[in-house]
Amino acid sequence: MSPGTPVRAPRRAAPGRQPTIPRNGGFTFAECPDLAAPEARILWRADVDPGTLTVIATPTVGRDPDGVDPNALSRWLTIVADPGGVEHAVLSDGWHHIRLDLEAGTLTGDSPIVLSYRLRGIASAVTKILPLRRLLHLCRHHRFAASLFPNDRRIERWIELLRVHDALADGATQREIAQALFGAERVASEWSGPSDSLRSRTRRLIRDATVMAQGGYRSLLRGAPPDPADES
Repeated sequence: MSPGTPVRAPRRAAPGRQPTIPRNGGFTFAECPDLAAPEARILWRADVDPGTLTVIATPTVGRDPDGVDPNALSRWLTIVADPGGVEHAVLSDGWHHIRLDLEAGTLTGDSPIVLSYRLRGIASAVTKILPLRRLLHLCRHHRFAASLFPNDRRIERWIELLRVHDALADGATQREIAQALFGAERVASEWSGPSDSLRSRTRRLIRDATVMAQGGYRSLLRGAPPDPADES
């Protein structure tokens, strides 16, 4: 893998961060695994994150109503340049994110710029509209709009799968995993009972957690069912 070049450090670089770019627009940071999720800044490849906005940054004058000052976004901005010098960026407060790929221009200057947005087609454009609205709101109001980042009902399920994966990594048995998730009392009364529902539910969770860990997590940004064979 070719090393990426950090262009700017609007926030302190995390210890152990290894900039790597497997392909253009790619997973540009291999974050330190010890970081808490809100501290991590991961730039997903554009083919993994369909909401990635391709933009062109053109210098402008300070009074231009279409202009934006990159310095006003610096507290949320992380940028990495690929080996060809192309910038890939994420605007994130740790809980919300907006991905940008620079087709031309730079986000590292001190002068105002105008952003032009690359949209095409029907299905492809639809995935960009919400991220574009998020970016426009951030540029105008200097905050992430909660209404544009609705809660995902699947999050509780994903957290459950993370817990199962951590338990498997620690060598837990199926019964131990069930006890952690459903309580020791329920497991004691149902695990060896006439119904196999609790065992089956635990096995499904283990299966799904394994699928996620083998690459299925990449499908979450696309809204597709996890597929262990997904190597995007």
